[in-house]
Amino acid sequence: MKRWLLPLLATGIALAVFLAAGELLLRAYTSVVQFYDVEMTRYAMGIKERSADPRIGHVHRPGSEATLMGVPVRINGDGLRDRDYPVERTGARRIAVLGDSLTFGWGVREEDRFESLLERQLSQRAPTEMINFGTGNYNTGQAVELFLAKGLKYRPDEVVVFWFINDAEPTPQVSPWEPLAHSRLVTFFWSRIKSLVSRVDERKSFHGYYAGLYGDAEPGWQAAQQAFLRLKRELDARGIALKVVLLPELHDPARYPFAAQHAKLMAFLARNGIPALDVTPAFAGTTDPIGLWVAPDDAHPNAQAHAIIARAVAPFLAKD
Repeated sequence: MKRWLLPLLATGIALAVFLAAGELLLRAYTSVVQFYDVEMTRYAMGIKERSADPRIGHVHRPGSEATLMGVPVRINGDGLRDRDYPVERTGARRIAVLGDSLTFGWGVREEDRFESLLERQLSQRAPTEMINFGTGNYNTGQAVELFLAKGLKYRPDEVVVFWFINDAEPTPQVSPWEPLAHSRLVTFFWSRIKSLVSRVDERKSFHGYYAGLYGDAEPGWQAAQQAFLRLKRELDARGIALKVVLLPELHDPARYPFAAQHAKLMAFLARNGIPALDVTPAFAGTTDPIGLWVAPDDAHPNAQAHAIIARAVAPFLAKD
C-alpha cells in the first residue's frame, strides 16, 4: 500500500499546485480582460447577499461598490443601483422601475441606462423621479417581491416592469456547489462546457431554452403570470398605475426569434387590463446586432441600445 500511496500523494499535490496556479493566472488575466460569466460571478460575490425571504433569493448589499465590465457600480443605502431617494414625496412624479440585469444597467454607466435617460426626458415636461429596483438574475416573481418588500414605502404614482425573455425562469434554489462559484477557474471552464453543449443540443441553446420557458405547464411561466397578477392587485388597492415594457433579446432583433413568446405575454397582459409596450420594433432595422452589445460575448444592451429603448418608451410613459 505504501508503494502507491506516495505517488498518489505526489499527484494530488501536483494537481493542487496546477489548479492554484491556473486560478491565479486566470484572476490576473480577467482583471484586464472581461469575460461575462466571470464578471457575473464577481457581481454575485461582491455586490449581492442572500435575502431572508426565499421568494426574493438575493439582494444587493447596501453601500457596496465594484467595477464590473469596466463600469463603476455603486449600490445606495436601500440596496438599489441608484441615488438615495427620500421616502417623503417631493412633489415630483414618481415612477418605480422593476426588472432584471437589463434594468440594472449591466455593462453601462448609471447615467446611460434607459431609466436614467427616461427620467431626464420626462423631467423636461414635469419633474420626474424614476427609482430603479433592477437586479441582475431576477425573474418576474423576484422583481415583484423585492418591490413589495421595500418599494411601497416610496409611494410611487406608477410602477413599470421592464420584462426580458428569461424572466419566466423559475426562481433558482441554493446549490450545494455554490462555494465553487468563488473560483474563476471553475466559472470559466463551466461556461465553456455550457457553450459546447448548447451547440450540440438545440434544446439547450439559448433559442431553445428561452422558447421552452413559455409552455403552458412550465412552472416559471405560471409563476410569472401569478406575480403580475399579485402586483396588479397590490397596486390597484393603493391607486398606483402599472405598466409593462417588453425588451428584446439582441442576438437577432431584425428577424426576432421570440415573437411568439412576446405575443403570448402581450395577450396575457391585455386580458388582465395591464397596459404594455413591446419595444422590439424599434430594433427592426438592426444590421449589426453585436454593435448593440456591451461586449462581444455579452448581448446585454450597451449605451446605444439603452438610448434606443428610452426613445421608444418615452411616449408610452409621457403624460398628456
